[in-house]
Amino acid sequence: MALWQGESSRKSTGGRLVLARGKRKFEISREKLNTKLGTESSRQYRGRGGSYKTGLLVAEYANVVDKKTHVVKKVKIQNVVANPADPNFVQRNIMNKGAKIKTELGEAVITSRPGQDGAVNAVLVE
Repeated sequence: MALWQGESSRKSTGGRLVLARGKRKFEISREKLNTKLGTESSRQYRGRGGSYKTGLLVAEYANVVDKKTHVVKKVKIQNVVANPADPNFVQRNIMNKGAKIKTELGEAVITSRPGQDGAVNAVLVE
């Protein structure tokens, strides 16, 4: 099912708003890429204007920065601990921005958007 990003058919007060036209092709967005835990796998998709984005389908490593020492290390992700976006994402090991992951260095919070950036960047939690 395509996701539509056009005008809402409701006003801010809740009243019905009759649109002057129907849906347009450029208002359709792509399906969400849920980055899972496992062997690395990515996909390129076309953005608006012909640009390309790399989305991670499956991630194995994360670039974790330690705030105290300001050192970035590429470490293996062990599992997803918490996800404020959806509690069900924890059971399915789905990673997105704001998710808390367990790594070899300790717990870290994801700061990038893996489905759009093509990398998992995280900050170590103290």
